[in-house]
Amino acid sequence: MDTKELLKKVRKIEIKTRRLSDHIFGGEYHSTFKGRGMTFSEVRQYQYGDDVRSIDWNVTARYNEPYIKVFEEERELTMMLMVDVSGSEFFGTVNQFKRVVLTEISATLAFSALQNNDKVGLILFSEEVELFIPPKKGKSHVLRIIRELLEFEPKSHGTDISGALKFLSNVLKKKSIVFVLSDFMADDYEHNLKITGKKHDLTGIRVYDPMERELPNLGVVSMEDAETGQIRWVNTSSRQVRNAYTSHYREQLYYFQDTFKRAGCGVLDCQVDESYVKKLLGYFKRRS
Repeated sequence: MDTKELLKKVRKIEIKTRRLSDHIFGGEYHSTFKGRGMTFSEVRQYQYGDDVRSIDWNVTARYNEPYIKVFEEERELTMMLMVDVSGSEFFGTVNQFKRVVLTEISATLAFSALQNNDKVGLILFSEEVELFIPPKKGKSHVLRIIRELLEFEPKSHGTDISGALKFLSNVLKKKSIVFVLSDFMADDYEHNLKITGKKHDLTGIRVYDPMERELPNLGVVSMEDAETGQIRWVNTSSRQVRNAYTSHYREQLYYFQDTFKRAGCGVLDCQVDESYVKKLLGYFKRRS
């Protein structure tokens, strides 16, 4: 992808997702993810309806009329986006690849954090951590994250969610908001998820294609594993083969939902042809 085409795509993503974050998610994001506490802001005269517990008695005695202390939320939050860039993310049968949806959701979340003056960082992972961008504030930083999401080419094609979570725990010491975006076609990440979930406010966003739920009857077809590159002939007309595929898919779905919930983390499922806007908004409202 040449520079001109990349900048055009970045701008397109920015216009679409920033509008969403400005008009829809900004307030929901702010109310969902609270700051670290309340910090003193100023003293002002008491007004009808103010909480009498906020009265500053020293100032009140000095001026012989009631004054109250005003506090404001101390935010300074950090959001970390952990995005799966393994081979299976380049699959799509309905309009677009899963990776396109992952990019748009990530950009929307990043601009929501930007609007609230929070830091944003990025981890791209496959079967290894491919890229780490430390959390930082500012529009130029968010645009850099979007550029990486659009053009980054991973070295590996497998998926290791457990390793990515372990890396996160090592580099992010302060409690943060963490979104893990993947199709979660993996397992064996329960241990590191529990550790990470205790320290951070973590949500798993599963993006999937409707054709992944079950194998269609197409006869004998050649199939390639997007993560291993292995090619094999599969007899899809066999009911036993189709049932085994469906069973495996449901096992991974259950593992994702059950593991995240038992670790105290949030879960969100989004099909590529569904509105991720409604999904995110609904999730934020349930959380706030």
